[in-house]
Amino acid sequence: MKRAFNEPFILTIKERCRVCYTCVRECPAKAIRIVEGEAEVVGERCIACGNCVRVCSQHAKQVRSSIGQVKALLASPAKVAACIAPSFPAEFIKYEAGQMIGMVRALGFNRVHEVAFGADLVARAYRDLLENNPDHRYISTACPAIIGYVERYHPDLVDALAPIVSPMVALARALHRLHGEDLKIVFIGPCIAKKLEAESENIPGEVDAVLTFVELREMFEETGLEAQDVEPGAFDPPRAGMGMVFPISRGLLQAADMDEDLMTGEIVATDGRSNFVEAIREFETGDLNARLLDILACNGCIMGAGVSSTSPLFSRRSRVSRYVRECMAQWDEKRWRVEMERFEDLDLSRIFTPDDQRIMAPSREELAGIMARMGKFTPEDELNCGACGYDTCRDHAIAIYKGLAESEMCLPYTIDQLRETVGNLAISDEQLAQTREALMQSEKLASMGQLAAGIAHELNNPLGVVLMYAHMLVDECAQKCEMRDDLKMVAEQADRCKKIVAGLLHFARQNKVVCQPINVCQWVDRSLKSLPAPGKIGVRIEHDLSDPIAELDRDQIAQVLTNLVSNAYAAMGEEGVLTVRTEGNESSVRLIVRDTGVGIPKENLAKIFEPFFTTKQIGKGTGLGLAVTYGIVKMHSGDIRVESNADPTEGPTGTTFTVTLPRQR
Repeated sequence: MKRAFNEPFILTIKERCRVCYTCVRECPAKAIRIVEGEAEVVGERCIACGNCVRVCSQHAKQVRSSIGQVKALLASPAKVAACIAPSFPAEFIKYEAGQMIGMVRALGFNRVHEVAFGADLVARAYRDLLENNPDHRYISTACPAIIGYVERYHPDLVDALAPIVSPMVALARALHRLHGEDLKIVFIGPCIAKKLEAESENIPGEVDAVLTFVELREMFEETGLEAQDVEPGAFDPPRAGMGMVFPISRGLLQAADMDEDLMTGEIVATDGRSNFVEAIREFETGDLNARLLDILACNGCIMGAGVSSTSPLFSRRSRVSRYVRECMAQWDEKRWRVEMERFEDLDLSRIFTPDDQRIMAPSREELAGIMARMGKFTPEDELNCGACGYDTCRDHAIAIYKGLAESEMCLPYTIDQLRETVGNLAISDEQLAQTREALMQSEKLASMGQLAAGIAHELNNPLGVVLMYAHMLVDECAQKCEMRDDLKMVAEQADRCKKIVAGLLHFARQNKVVCQPINVCQWVDRSLKSLPAPGKIGVRIEHDLSDPIAELDRDQIAQVLTNLVSNAYAAMGEEGVLTVRTEGNESSVRLIVRDTGVGIPKENLAKIFEPFFTTKQIGKGTGLGLAVTYGIVKMHSGDIRVESNADPTEGPTGTTFTVTLPRQR
């Protein structure tokens, strides 16, 4: 059913598409392509079965409308005949047949015919075909979606397609014989694929336009037509017989008076998306050795995608059956036979053209590469959950190779990617929090540095005077003078003030890092010799550096080690163990100072690098040591971390500082 152009009959409204892959799952031709997360119909692959329209809960699939084309025909001077499919009782539930016919005439149609008479002609043709060709196997061709599927995906079976037109085309040819070739034919029915059939190159000009029942209702609404506003009418002759059961599954067989004998298996009938695909596949392989495969893409034409009714299958079926019974009760068999004899010589033949849309499957290596991109390396990884719209993971991988799908359609793969992304975001969030904390600390240090510089500058000169005169008074005061102890106290406190001011000046000074290669292990050993341990404190030195050379500012890093070791001694008192360890890798070195002291309470851990914060007794510390240490480490583009336990019930107490410094600036 090849057309001159491949514009799809079914379009996607991208704003409504939620990419649920339901349309992919329900498309028997796999004519849905996912591009950048949006589903679109591939025109050359589409068989217009309408499954995607029927199953889309978001109404994102839109059928190309023929209303404008029909209006143009009705506005032209030509005579226009409406040919109503026999499934109409399943659609127009609230109308009597005569009312519906009257409403169609009111739209401007000159004639209204029932396609069921064309079904009678087709049924007779099938009966004759099987009788005259006992050695040939056939696939019925009343359903245009089946023709499109065979031509595209089983082109080797084209010769098996019954060379008989559909009831729509059969009636069109009969009407053209009766009323001339100038008569315009508009088919009205439940099938979107009829639009595809009407434009086929193999039956050109037979049918001028196709309306679905949904579009017919739109025309009724546009013109404001109601059943009570029109005069009921009847179908124009020729009138139908048992062809009226055609829209029900196996209707062709009953109309042709042929049986699906389960013992002989010569005739097999089936319908529905899954069944027809499997039946055609088995017919091609020879597993289904039937003379006639009567097959429909839908569960009967009453379930076509061009129907707006929401009634279930058997409710629709019963409505058609009831209408047929009512008509057959008044059936004029003699007249019907006369009409059938009149068209006994009517040409109902047609041809079919292969339109191979099969794509060569990928090689084993290519398939394995696609599967690997979806995280599927072993058979156990292939869950075959169907969430992507394909039955198996391998089918999905083949669709990716064909350019019809994307890796992101795999739900387990997407979940794994999401988990990885969430994990990366958590790491990034943690790093951001650390950076934010470091920035706040730097801002504090900068502010305190400016304040300290101002205070130190103002206090330094008067403090020097106080200190000088205090020492002079002590020296001049006699040994037994009552004021000597007081003067010594003034001198000692002045000395302490001098140390505090010196610390402030050192803290405020904007030091520049002057790096040079040093042997870290030797530098640690030498520095610890100048920091003897008090009391019974033991010192352990551990080196685990394959390459001890790093570019550091020797003096500043010495101050870092001095501050950390001094704090460790103070935390342990007279007894404990100090461990100083060096380790690292190709890019950095780490200096670890661990003590067995009292530890730092959890509530103080966030404050220890703040200037002037100290837990030591008054007069024992200024609270600037760790602040200076933090500043030096950051100037080296390094990092300092602390771990501490101050609760004996949670394990051994103590504190560990880890300083990480880059090997090279």
